[in-house]
Amino acid sequence: MHASISSASASRPALPRGFGLVISAQFASALADNALLIVAIALLMQQDLPPWWAPLLKVGFTLAYVVFAPWVGPLADAFAKGRVMAAMNVVKMGGLGLLALGVHPVAALAVVGLGAAAYAPAKYGLITELAAPEALVRANGWIEITVVSAALLGAVLGGVLVSPWWLASDLAALGDGLRMPAERLTGSLVALLLIYALSSGLNAGIPDSGRRQRSTSHAPLTLLREFREANQLLWRDREGGLSLAATTLFWGAGATLQFAVLRWAGEALALPLSEAAYLQAAVAVGVIAGAGAAGRWLALHQARLGLWAGVALGLLMPVVAQVGDVVLAAVMLCIVGAVGGAMVVPLNALLQHRGATLLSAGRSIAVQGFNENASVLVMLAAYAGCEAAAVPIAVTLSGLGGIVAASILVLIWADARSRENSSMSLH
Repeated sequence: MHASISSASASRPALPRGFGLVISAQFASALADNALLIVAIALLMQQDLPPWWAPLLKVGFTLAYVVFAPWVGPLADAFAKGRVMAAMNVVKMGGLGLLALGVHPVAALAVVGLGAAAYAPAKYGLITELAAPEALVRANGWIEITVVSAALLGAVLGGVLVSPWWLASDLAALGDGLRMPAERLTGSLVALLLIYALSSGLNAGIPDSGRRQRSTSHAPLTLLREFREANQLLWRDREGGLSLAATTLFWGAGATLQFAVLRWAGEALALPLSEAAYLQAAVAVGVIAGAGAAGRWLALHQARLGLWAGVALGLLMPVVAQVGDVVLAAVMLCIVGAVGGAMVVPLNALLQHRGATLLSAGRSIAVQGFNENASVLVMLAAYAGCEAAAVPIAVTLSGLGGIVAASILVLIWADARSRENSSMSLH
């Protein structure tokens, strides 16, 4: 009996000390991020702006990940990462203040995105520093479960904070009494501010790994050159380049799907924004299941298997576009989320392992964030163009799915050729 318990423990490497604080703080911050997106869309509607502004909210949020990528990695590596994360939540709170004061939602979310851009390399870099390589897939499984749990509950929370019930409540009236340009949504912003403050407090208690890697130069052009070299190094690595290409495609498609689901739910299922947000939660439920399964049953050397889940993800999107029933839609979106989670967790772990080996924890995550969010910008810009051109949402979803499936199949083929050539050269 004791031997079997010992064997089970050996097969499942322990998570690092302080990991619970890391994921709790991440959950709170991501919960507010996801709810904020729904509230910001409601603010756009309150200001009578056209629907194509909605995906531009995510563009504003994501822009800092791309523009400041050369500098956020060295920032995360130079200080205690928990303290960096705490400070970045304060930056996010500043963005909420701008929203309440009537600053354009896209501009205000760009400030929130600046905080998120520096938060990400500190968070993932800390996991890479604390966890042993054999625990990385499991740790990433928990991180992704936390991220998508926050997306699930964040979509629900956002739906509540813009619902008629909330806007008719005494708390919303209290926020409206502050006479801010956000009117009755001011109370919604205050609720999110409190969640960011909670996350900041949790971040401050995260144990310091003790690792520091300060740049030899703080000159912006030097850091830019170092970042370019790091980016090239990770792309040229066989496993690093493969996983980076896959996760870059996944996050670009995922961000686009987030808005496409809202529009599709409104048009095909006749759901208002407050209820359409709950279908995003169905995707998150699936991702939790897929991420949990991948974290439990896939080891780091099996990460390539996640690519086949990516093919399934692309093929399912045109099927979803044909659904006209709410219950069936929730089930299908849950399945979409499950294959997405099964794809991203092992490949993300492989990418972090190769990045930390070739570069450093913070710098590798900054390179990852740059590429993934550049993909988000490009794909959301294309989606906003489709919205402005009034392309039917079923066509948009089907086209997105086709791009994902075809691109992943090309990656599988290229990886097989690369391994075959390496094997031949060894012989």
